[in-house]
Amino acid sequence: MYNSFLIKYGEIGIKGDNRHIFEDALAKRIKTVLGRIEGEFTVRKTRGRIYVNCGGDWNYDETVTQLTHVFGVVGICPVMIYKTGDMEKLKADMVDYVSKEHAGEKATFKVKARRVDKTFPLTSMEVSAALGEAILQNFPDLKVDVHEPDILFDVEIREEVYIYSKIIPGPGGMPIGTAGRAMLLLSGGIDSPVAGWMVAKRGVTIDAVYFHAPPYTSERAKQKVVDLAAQLAKYTGPIRLHVVNFTDIQLYIYDECPHEELTIIMRRYMMRIAEHFAREEGDLGLVTGESIGQVASQTMQSLVVTDAAASLPVYRPLIGFDKNDIVDISRKIGTYETSILPYEDCCTIFVAKHPVTKPLLHIIERSEGKLKEKIDALVQEAIDTAELVIAK
Repeated sequence: MYNSFLIKYGEIGIKGDNRHIFEDALAKRIKTVLGRIEGEFTVRKTRGRIYVNCGGDWNYDETVTQLTHVFGVVGICPVMIYKTGDMEKLKADMVDYVSKEHAGEKATFKVKARRVDKTFPLTSMEVSAALGEAILQNFPDLKVDVHEPDILFDVEIREEVYIYSKIIPGPGGMPIGTAGRAMLLLSGGIDSPVAGWMVAKRGVTIDAVYFHAPPYTSERAKQKVVDLAAQLAKYTGPIRLHVVNFTDIQLYIYDECPHEELTIIMRRYMMRIAEHFAREEGDLGLVTGESIGQVASQTMQSLVVTDAAASLPVYRPLIGFDKNDIVDISRKIGTYETSILPYEDCCTIFVAKHPVTKPLLHIIERSEGKLKEKIDALVQEAIDTAELVIAK
């Protein structure tokens, strides 16, 4: 019964003189995601609103699913559009809408009219009252409740009349591409995909790097990360995923450095390599899925030592989250089931039995000094042989 959606946004509405930039970015992203599915879609802006008109052989559920992947969208409202006329026609249109959408329901309601077209002879409050009266006359099972109604009928009188009563939640945030780029250190675990999703929700375009350790990690472990990137890409757009062979670096660190320092030293070299690709991509920072105290390498002291290996800022959107909070988000965004597949990544293979939890930078740097004979060449080889995968 629908052929249009009203797209509601949040923060964009308070962007002042720059608001049109964010609206344009949102409209562009909506066009992009709808291009993935069958149908003919027109996205248009008008007076603080974005509408999607649907035509051709389109599917309602598929369209809604795609729209729920667009950052910046707060609500998706299936809307019926009527031609303007006098008050009697508007009442008839209201009755038509209720009969199609809410026939037979026993519920309370409220009408909220908004007269954008000031040439319409009645005020917004007068329109609301008249339409409420028409509903009461034609649908005896519906009762008025202006404070906490079960159904809120929104009516907007513009160049046409828009009526809707459902709001499907969107992800919120800001449109992709409005806040620069960042490099996500993506593993096969639960946390890093969620961290990438959260930063992308603020409008950041995401690139990614994954550290692979064959033969200690399988091709299935690598494919798991590619699949996670593809799931993220439903929200972020295509992700440039750099797959780095980290095996020789890990083995060299394992042979030369104290085993209780393995994790922190490996992590520091990951940061260095990630920063290399970040600068190539024009990224403004690194993103990780670390949360304070979750494991030994995520204590405050460990994070300080890890950060010292990079000159770009490191963003950690999960820093204060409990594991349950992170799991809840991963389920919501569709990465959880892939993340828990039992394919180990390189971090879990070379874990010390008793890792240092309060490392000191000067001691870690002294241990890294044992690597000077070969480490630069190994890092360069890892960079030169990295594989680029476009996840989408």
